[in-house]
Amino acid sequence: MATLELYSKGASVWISDPNAVWVSAQLLQDYSPGEKHLLLELSNGKEVHYPVGSPSDLPPLGNPDILEGENDLTALSFLHEPAVLHNLRVRFLDYSSIYTYCGIVLVAINPYDQLPIYGEEVIDAYSGQDMADMEPHIFSVAEEAYRTMTREEKNQSIIISGESGSGKTVSAKFCMRYFAVVGGAAQQTSVEERVLASNPIMESIGNAKTTRNDNSSRFGKYIAIGFGRKGDIIGANMRTYLLEKSRVVFQASAERNYHIFYQLCASRELPEMRSLKLDAPEHFRYTNRGGETQIPGTDDLSDLERTRNAFTILGVQPDQQMELFRILSAVLHLGNVNIQASGRSSDRSYIDVDDRSLAVFSKLLGVEGPQMAHWLCHRRLAVGGEMLVKPMSGQQAVEARDALAKHIYGQLFTWTVHRLNSALRTQRGQARSFIGVLDIYGFETFDRNSFEQFCINYANEKLQQQFNRHVFHLEQEEYVREELAWSRIEFSDNQQCINLIEGQLGLFDLLDEECRMPKGSDESWVRKLYNQHLASKPHPHFQKPRLSNSAFIVLHFADMVQYECDGFLDKNRDTVFEELVNILKASQSELVAELFQQQENPSTVANGSVRSGKRATREHKLTVGFQFRQSLQMLMDTLNSTTPHYVRCIKPNDLKEPFMFDPKRTVQQLRACGVLETIRISAAGYPSRWTYEEFFSRYRLLLQGPQIQEQAQASCRRSLPQLISDPDQYCFGKTKIFFRAGQVALLERLRAERLRGAAVIIQSRVRGWLSRIRYTRILWATVTIQRYSRGSLARRLALTLRYTKAALVIQKTCRMVVVRRLFLVIRQATVTIQAFTRGTLARRRYRLLVAERAAVLLQAGVRGWLARQAYRRVRAAVVFMQCCVRRRAARRELLKLKTEARSVERYRELNKGMEVKLMQLQLRADQEARESAALRETLHAASAELGALRVTVQRLESQKHEKPQLCPAVSEKEVEKRRRAEDKAAQEILQLTQELQALQTEKNSLCKERADLSTRFLEQEKAEEERVHQAVSQASAALRLELDEERRKYQGLLREFTRLEQRYDNLREMSLLTERTPGHRRTDSTQSLSLEPLSPSATPLSPQSLTPLSLSPFPSAFPSPEELRRVSVTSPCLERRVSVRSSDTPMDQLMEKMDVAKDPAVKMRGEDLAHAYDAVRLANKLLESQLRNQRDQWEEELEALRCQLSQAVSGCSSAAQRQELQELLEAREQECVKLRRELKELRNTVSLRRLLTQALTPETLSSPSRPKPAAACAGLLECRKRDETKLIKNLVTDIRVDSALSLPPGLPASVLFLCVRQADCSGDQTRARSLCSAAVTAMKAALKKRSNDVDMTALWLKNACVLHDLLTRHSPKQTLDSHELVPLTTDLNDLIRALSDLCIQAYQQLLSITETRLQNIIVPALLESETIPGLSGSAAKLGTSKKRAGSDPRTAAGDAPSMASVLRELGTLHTALSHQALPPTLMEQAFHQLTYLISASALNSLLLRKDVCCWSRGMQIRYNVSLLEEWLRSRGLQAGGAVATLEPLIQAVQLLQAGKKTEADAQALVQTCTALSSQQIVKILTLYTPNSDLDERVTLNFIRTVQGLLKGRSDGQPPQLLMDVRRVFPVTFPYLPPAVLHADQFVIPDSLKISFLRRA
Repeated sequence: MATLELYSKGASVWISDPNAVWVSAQLLQDYSPGEKHLLLELSNGKEVHYPVGSPSDLPPLGNPDILEGENDLTALSFLHEPAVLHNLRVRFLDYSSIYTYCGIVLVAINPYDQLPIYGEEVIDAYSGQDMADMEPHIFSVAEEAYRTMTREEKNQSIIISGESGSGKTVSAKFCMRYFAVVGGAAQQTSVEERVLASNPIMESIGNAKTTRNDNSSRFGKYIAIGFGRKGDIIGANMRTYLLEKSRVVFQASAERNYHIFYQLCASRELPEMRSLKLDAPEHFRYTNRGGETQIPGTDDLSDLERTRNAFTILGVQPDQQMELFRILSAVLHLGNVNIQASGRSSDRSYIDVDDRSLAVFSKLLGVEGPQMAHWLCHRRLAVGGEMLVKPMSGQQAVEARDALAKHIYGQLFTWTVHRLNSALRTQRGQARSFIGVLDIYGFETFDRNSFEQFCINYANEKLQQQFNRHVFHLEQEEYVREELAWSRIEFSDNQQCINLIEGQLGLFDLLDEECRMPKGSDESWVRKLYNQHLASKPHPHFQKPRLSNSAFIVLHFADMVQYECDGFLDKNRDTVFEELVNILKASQSELVAELFQQQENPSTVANGSVRSGKRATREHKLTVGFQFRQSLQMLMDTLNSTTPHYVRCIKPNDLKEPFMFDPKRTVQQLRACGVLETIRISAAGYPSRWTYEEFFSRYRLLLQGPQIQEQAQASCRRSLPQLISDPDQYCFGKTKIFFRAGQVALLERLRAERLRGAAVIIQSRVRGWLSRIRYTRILWATVTIQRYSRGSLARRLALTLRYTKAALVIQKTCRMVVVRRLFLVIRQATVTIQAFTRGTLARRRYRLLVAERAAVLLQAGVRGWLARQAYRRVRAAVVFMQCCVRRRAARRELLKLKTEARSVERYRELNKGMEVKLMQLQLRADQEARESAALRETLHAASAELGALRVTVQRLESQKHEKPQLCPAVSEKEVEKRRRAEDKAAQEILQLTQELQALQTEKNSLCKERADLSTRFLEQEKAEEERVHQAVSQASAALRLELDEERRKYQGLLREFTRLEQRYDNLREMSLLTERTPGHRRTDSTQSLSLEPLSPSATPLSPQSLTPLSLSPFPSAFPSPEELRRVSVTSPCLERRVSVRSSDTPMDQLMEKMDVAKDPAVKMRGEDLAHAYDAVRLANKLLESQLRNQRDQWEEELEALRCQLSQAVSGCSSAAQRQELQELLEAREQECVKLRRELKELRNTVSLRRLLTQALTPETLSSPSRPKPAAACAGLLECRKRDETKLIKNLVTDIRVDSALSLPPGLPASVLFLCVRQADCSGDQTRARSLCSAAVTAMKAALKKRSNDVDMTALWLKNACVLHDLLTRHSPKQTLDSHELVPLTTDLNDLIRALSDLCIQAYQQLLSITETRLQNIIVPALLESETIPGLSGSAAKLGTSKKRAGSDPRTAAGDAPSMASVLRELGTLHTALSHQALPPTLMEQAFHQLTYLISASALNSLLLRKDVCCWSRGMQIRYNVSLLEEWLRSRGLQAGGAVATLEPLIQAVQLLQAGKKTEADAQALVQTCTALSSQQIVKILTLYTPNSDLDERVTLNFIRTVQGLLKGRSDGQPPQLLMDVRRVFPVTFPYLPPAVLHADQFVIPDSLKISFLRRA
């Protein structure tokens, strides 16, 4: 009972209500012992008087607000029914949390809605986490069972119970799915897949629609999932209990038969199903009894396809599946067999011979139809040792038919379970331990309860007893562990009710006894019950109904249930006649015969007995009740030998509406499932438990004496007796303080009073201080007002005196202004007259000066013009003379150079030994000389014409000078004519000017219109470009996303392939271990490499090898074979030149093209030809420069002639002369065009250089089989064929770690490439390909060998990238545009692709290593580590950190991971990547992936943990994230999006730290948290927990406001709550063309032991 002092004014209590069960009320006055009424105010404002007879009648107290919405019911201060109901309602309706802990029980409320809390990301979040740290979830219970099993190696059980429709089956499936994921190495193996495949099969044959549930399990099952040593699933086994066979032949209203019948009817149109002769379910008697054949939202056809796929996964062949479907279809047809009554009193029955249903039934089962028809209507009796056949009435025949149908279905169900168990049986040895999942029916009570409900409630009685004892055992274990002095806790035991059912002369014994009686009936059995348990020895749990003599009442632990005895005996017997079974045994169908051959062994009969003519002895063993008791006892033995975990499923309403809470139905189920019993057991002891540190942190203000955190236990022990006077209300343990119910509320009240008293003192002091401040301010204001008033009076007097003096000054000044104004007017008039007079005289003198100045300027202009004309004529003559002289000198120089060019002696001086070639080239030079002579003649002709033109110009100038002398001779008539012409021309000019202005105006308007059109067009064009750009951007973005998705899928497939390859290797090694003989010896590690075999044929010889050295024209130029010996790789490099040329070279083709004769006696070498080419090139350049100079001179002369002609034409009035000069000018221009054409032809001689260049460059692309020149194959490394394996072994496979890490980045790949390149250059393509293939295979093996080493993985990633880039760089496709690289002749495209895949695998392995190391430290480092000391010291919250029995102990503070651990792992990866000089973009992608993992893992854990959703913890997390951001920025990794992936976590932390009260705060949160989804924001607000009294919970109104704002935000966020931690970003490797490699560039250490390589 709670302390009476807590019933004070303002306290919250609960009172009963007929509709809401319990309603909240508030005390309006304090309660005093002896008062008969309590004055209460309900939540709706109504005041009521609550009657109180004694203190025991006081209403239950409400819990403090700080405990509202607590995720563990046992953490409540007051443990009673209204507190539990209210807490569940708040969590379910307000927080949308369907899971709640109640000690060791998980209460699961069916939401009737799809919630995004069961994805793989949620499984990852709960995997490896402690049950006390996470929000309640079915995965948390599964994880606790899995961890306990692996840690303690003890079997576990998860007991899931609840009434129909509460979600038991779904919870069991989620448990199995969780085990399949965590026990299957992240991907479902065959065993896990088979375990999950059993669910759709059992649902189809064991589930049906009821009035309470559309998918109700009509049987109980216990699935034991076996695990191996490594925690992986290796097998499973299933046991079933009490199948409801009566549903096969009868269904209540609005219910259905088992799903499999409707699935078969829905698939009747399939080709393979037509032989079953099925029809719609409305036409079958066994499927239309309930009146409903469809379930909304369910597709029976697709469900059957899912069932068939599950059968296939479990190894059931299609033909066997069809046998199964035939038997099920036969059951449906059996129900349609028409049995007709006959005889006078209808004591006989018969079946028509033409009954179609019987014929189909017989055909499907392969039995004789007439025999089946006969024995369905007759039975055999043994009378006096003789066998008699007795006909049956119609009702008896119908019952026999239905019994046969039930028996067939029961046998088929049993066979299916056995078949599933054989498929799920382990193939990899004995299971080390198992986890059992019990999905069993909950307590049931209907309007009419029969034998099935009786067995179900009996099973629940047994489970409740086991549950009570286990809870009591855990409670006592806690007290013993804390060394408490405790007395035995009394709890309600239901052993009496169990004895009533299963004890001697109990209900089952009397039922079996009545079944053995020849004329036993339900009525006689009920009378025996009344006599035994009411009359002779009354039982407290047995009663008789008042208005019925055919029923009885049992007082179960959950409720009082009335059972109708009709049908009890028949259901308990569950008999079928032996004659019908014998017919089925003789069936032609193997499966049917197999089903009923089991009748030979009675011990195997699980669901019924067979009645023959001779009654079997000990028949009671075969009754359903006896078998059920046996199987139930086996189940209890199994549960008692395991560690149980309890899940209680609650059905919130009967309407199946989502998130609708019916308190009446919920309380009824809470009482039935034992949740309230757990509360009672906890309340009987010490339900509230606090560690000393938590108690000290919360109630330190109530403690006395020194308050030091290190002495918290001593302070609590010293001060608590002063706070709670009754020592029986608390107890001190080793690490915790235990309180009775209500004592925490009392402490909260004392704490509130202490805080209230302190607040009053603070308020009094503050108010006194404020009053003194106010008085001081008033005093200061009064003095100030007085001072300002006196000053104002003094200023007013001074102002009056100042005004008087100012008036005198103004009068004096006004008089002075009037007089001065008159004086100024007179003076201004005088000055104006003088100014006008002086201006007139000055303007007159100025006009005279202007006229004189104009005359002077005219004279100066005329004289200057005459002087400039004379100067221009003189300068033109001088320039012309200079041009002629320079042209003559240039011609002489040109002739001299041409003569030298034609001279053979000159070529002999330049090129010794080139006489023959020079003679041939002389012919070409002579031809060019002749062309130059022709040009020279053309130039002479042009010069002559130029002279004639110059004479013509001089003549025109002389005519121009003589013309002014003839002007006076013109007659006056001509002058008049000219004047008229000028007037006419002036008029025409005026008219044209006007027209021009009009045209100009029109032009301006058109220009303006054109400008407008241009502007509009540009705008439209710009808009169109923007639309096109936007469309292109969207298309490119979509293509980029599609490309990334395809790349991600490909890399995912590659990762899956790597995993499967590893599994294959593991299986192969396992098989080798099992098959290895005792004398087996290990082979060399290099022999495991799958090197590509070389061709057995000899390597084809190259053209160089076909040419003997004795036939060489230069025997001395080739060294001896001893001199051709190559030098070791590690020795100094020696230069050597070896040139082997073929007989037909590109130079011969060039000489034929140039008409150069071939002399077989003299062979020109490349160096002589280069000298000849240089000589010709110099001559061509000289000729080209001379011609260019001549062209420039000609253009200058033509320009000067144009100027002269234009001047002459402007000065000459003769049209004929103008025409003549124009024609002459056009002729000269045509001649210049001709000269330019000839100059262009001379420039074509430059093609000689290109021909020589092509001749000297190897033509590798056109003839790949041609041997490569020595320059292209120099600087390579040669590896002999016998040394290839040794090279791979020393360089890749067996290289030591220290030696490998000391090598320059990419050295092994470079050496391998040089060896492959040398083999390719030598023409041995097979050896080059095999060496490259062996290198790729060896790198794969090296990666697998070092699968946990970051440095070595980074090293082989670098080498794979280098080798891939080198091969890509030298592939034919890449070298088409490059003249410096010689492509590989060997086709290595497939190996390049293999290297690309190897790079991806190495990258994924590198990330996998780091992710594995980070996985277990991310959450402790980011969310739990106290990087800022003391910030969360006072953040202990009521009810937090409650550790459960069996959970892992907390990690010690010194060993707890911190941000330094995370940064250390990231630094290790960054160092490894930097050491190998990998590209920065690749490093950015790697850290982008890792930071996403960190952010997603931390955010998922934050969304599932209530203890970290507070302000102080948010500050800690933000500081930890800032450390990670600073680390990324300090290493330049922020550009790749690594920092951006942390944004969701940062915004979640900001959400914890932001204000959460007003609507403005809600709008700010919605605008800020753009990276979070709506579900995540609401979840964080829901989980937010105040860590001090200064903080408050987030109100429901604020959460609803945020939800309303989030509905209008179209952020496109996915609907899931948690982030996908398994998301993998596709990697893109940048292509960096490597430099040309040369063997001399590398310094290969001797430790590699590859000195057998030779430089080539």
